[in-house]
Amino acid sequence: MSATDHLGFYAEGWTNGDANLILQSVTDDYTFDDPNAGVISKSNFSKYLEELKKTAITLCDGNLPEPFMELSEVVTAENNGALTAWCWWTIPGTEIKGAGLIKVESSGVRSEVLTYYTKLGA
Repeated sequence: MSATDHLGFYAEGWTNGDANLILQSVTDDYTFDDPNAGVISKSNFSKYLEELKKTAITLCDGNLPEPFMELSEVVTAENNGALTAWCWWTIPGTEIKGAGLIKVESSGVRSEVLTYYTKLGA
């Protein structure tokens, strides 16, 4: 599978809030770096996503948004078979939004660093 294919499945997993699909798209040493939760390993990712969904449900009057996440402004760059992707993301019905920096190889998504869009000192 190509890096582009892995990135597509990874994005679909986030759009649907599907931890299994996300985890099928990542490498064994995958890390997800969230400034609020720290660096999450592949083995702890499902728990992280469940907590994020609980937060979204609380902010959406008890309902999980559908789609869970909207991705836009995706930009990719390829270098020596590795893919770097940037995207804007938002959880519909909430103020939760930001950007992601994703590193992908032919073996899968290796990492993502997440940022949040928010006012400082709020």
